[in-house]
Amino acid sequence: MRHLPPLSSLRAFEATARLGSVTRAAAELGRTHGAVSRQLRSLQDAAGFALFDKAGTGLRLNARGEAMQRAAAEALDGLEREWVRLLDEARGPMVHVACSATFAMRWLVPRLSAFYRQHPGIRLRLSMTTARELRFEGADLVVAWDLSCYSISDQARAIPLGDIAFGPVCAPDYPVRQVAQVLQAPTRIAHDYTSRAWEGWEEQSGFALCNEDELPFPHTHLCIEAAGAGLGIAVVEQRLVADDIATGRLIAPCGFIPFPEGWAAIPSSSRADTVAGRALVAWLQTTLA
Repeated sequence: MRHLPPLSSLRAFEATARLGSVTRAAAELGRTHGAVSRQLRSLQDAAGFALFDKAGTGLRLNARGEAMQRAAAEALDGLEREWVRLLDEARGPMVHVACSATFAMRWLVPRLSAFYRQHPGIRLRLSMTTARELRFEGADLVVAWDLSCYSISDQARAIPLGDIAFGPVCAPDYPVRQVAQVLQAPTRIAHDYTSRAWEGWEEQSGFALCNEDELPFPHTHLCIEAAGAGLGIAVVEQRLVADDIATGRLIAPCGFIPFPEGWAAIPSSSRADTVAGRALVAWLQTTLA
């Protein structure tokens, strides 16, 4: 026989403890304030001790409440993960991929129809991760090129996908000129959260950029759009601007320089080593090549 707390009250307790408010817990659960309060009283009556202390007009977890919160959160998180896994399994093979929004919008999504034609039984789910904050959100694979901000163990597991090459790009009429190994431009377009691309380009190309101003943006996609609008010069991976170069919207005055790094997939769950996960990695390797 299991000795469990009243399960009907457990969600109300976990939500209240996590959100720090009966009102917010009621809104999340779609219940009234009174209904959540009754569930909390039921749980504490069954326990025979208080889980919350009064804190002004609100509630604050006491030591027993904090211990109960940890146990409840762990149990519900595990139940949620397994429930989602079973639902996904019932719907068919699925791979959850995290990558930058720019890579997803400008390269991956436009080519997904080819993947689905080759693998009609596999579904992909996409999440966005950024240079500022690595958000895997339960992803099975994380696609990135700059692995310097990942752990040593992540880097060791990384699967090479394809080479990369970066170069400065700007609008065709933007005033940029090359003098020996110096590229002169009024404004450098920079990424808010990483300078890795500019630093790597200068190191690999032997060029230096001479600029008067700098215009930062929080996403690579915005850097590209700013360059296309004539606001400055940005340095970008060649695949992400291939269409812009082809149509003449952007030019690459110095071409593109290979980097020692490359696109890589970091396995983040056991599902990366399934038939579906291996199929996606093989397709990425072929397509990025």
